[in-house]
Amino acid sequence: MPGHSRRGRLSRGTRWAGVAAAASALLLSGCGPADSTPVLTWYINPDDGGQAAIAKKCTAAADGKYRIETTLLPSDAAAQREQLARRLAASDTSMDIMSLDPPFIPELAEPGFLAPVPADTAEKTTQHTLDGALAGARWKGSLVTVPFWANTQILWYRKSVAKAAGLDMSKPVTWDQLISAAKDEKKYLGVQGALAESMTVWVNALVESGGGHIVQNPEASADDIRLGLESEAGTKAAQIVSTIGKQGLGGPGLPTQAENESMLQFQGDKGSFMVNWPFVWPATNASVEAGSLDKSLIEDIGWALYPQTESGTESRPPLGGINLGVGAASTHVDLSYDAIECIVSPENQVEYFVTNGNPPSDSTAYDDPSIKEKFPMADTIRQSLRQSAPRPQTPYYNEVSTGIQQNWAPPSGVDPATTPKKTTDFIIEVLRGERLL
Repeated sequence: MPGHSRRGRLSRGTRWAGVAAAASALLLSGCGPADSTPVLTWYINPDDGGQAAIAKKCTAAADGKYRIETTLLPSDAAAQREQLARRLAASDTSMDIMSLDPPFIPELAEPGFLAPVPADTAEKTTQHTLDGALAGARWKGSLVTVPFWANTQILWYRKSVAKAAGLDMSKPVTWDQLISAAKDEKKYLGVQGALAESMTVWVNALVESGGGHIVQNPEASADDIRLGLESEAGTKAAQIVSTIGKQGLGGPGLPTQAENESMLQFQGDKGSFMVNWPFVWPATNASVEAGSLDKSLIEDIGWALYPQTESGTESRPPLGGINLGVGAASTHVDLSYDAIECIVSPENQVEYFVTNGNPPSDSTAYDDPSIKEKFPMADTIRQSLRQSAPRPQTPYYNEVSTGIQQNWAPPSGVDPATTPKKTTDFIIEVLRGERLL
C-alpha cells in the first residue's frame, strides 16, 4: 500500500523468531548457594518494598524448603514486558516467579512460556478472588497465572462541586452528567489524555461500560481478529473523549496528562471529578501532612463507582494489578507455586495494601479493620473490582494498545465520525503486515 512499509504477517512464530538469541546476554549464570537451599528468583515490578518484604516472610515460613530472592524489573511496563518475554523465549531457567501485568499474559501464555497452574494451587488461591481480577488471570478459559493484587479506577469528586452542580453522588452518575457539571461550574475533569497506556485504559473502560468490546474474538489469529470500535459503544466513547478534549474540560495540560498530573489538577482550585487509581488517597494525605495542601481538602474529597457510559448500564471500571506466573523452563516449578500460595495469602494481601497501597484481589481481605481504617473507600474499590473489565486479552495486545494510543491522543483530535474506523483500519493493517506501528 502507498505510504506503508511492508512486512510479513504477524504470527507467534515470527513474533519470537530470533528472540532467544537476543536474550542470551540476559541469562543468569550461577551456582547453587553454599547451603544448597533451592533459590527461587522472583522478578518484581517496582513498589515501596512490599514484595521484597513478603519474599522474606515466605522464605522464613518455608523453613529451609526454599529461599526467595527478588530481582527488580524496569519501572516502565513495556520494558518489563520486553525483558520477561526475551528471557522466557530463551528458556531462562531462573524465571521461577514473575509479577505480570494482566494485559501481557495472553502474549506469554499462547506460545507456552508459562507453566500450568496446578489444580490444587488454583483451588487454594482463587476461592475468594474478585471477578475482575480472576478474568485478567485467565487465557482461553484456563487459569494461567495466580492473582496477587488487583487495581481499579474509581470516581473521585470534590463534594463542594458535586453539591453546587446538584448531583446526588449516592446514585450512579454518567459521563454526560460530569461533563455538564464541569462546564456549569467552570471546573476541570480529571482524565488521562496523554499518548500512553493510560489512554487505552480510558478508551477500554468507556467501550466496555457501553456494552462493547475493543477485541471481539480475542483468541483469533492476527488475520482473523475482529475489532469492536465501529459500534454504538465505540462511537459513544469517542464522543466523550472528543467533547472533553475539544471543549477544554480536561485542563490545559490534557494532551500530556497521565495519572499523577490529573491528581495534581484535581487537588487544585479547578478540581471537580476525576477517574483515577486508589493511590490518590495516600498521596493526597501525605501532601496534607507535609503541609503542601490544606487539610480541608481531605474533607472535600468523596468517591464513587466509575461513571456510566450509558445511563442505567452498569459501568465496567478499568482493571489493573499484578498476577504471578511461573516460567515453563523453571527448574523449580512445584516450589515456585508453593511459594506463590504463601505470597498471595489474604494476610499478605492485606499487608501489601496497607503498606504499599495496592488493593487485594481476594474479596475477604477487604474486611480487615486495618484496610478500612487506612482506605475508607475500600468497599467502593472492592465493588469496582467486581464490575471491572480487563483490557483486550489478546496475544497482539501491544499492537492493539499502541494503535489506540496513536489514534485517540490527543483527545481534541478525536472525531466520533471517523476515529473508531480509522483506529480499526490502522490496527488491522498492522496485524496483517501492511503497516508499521
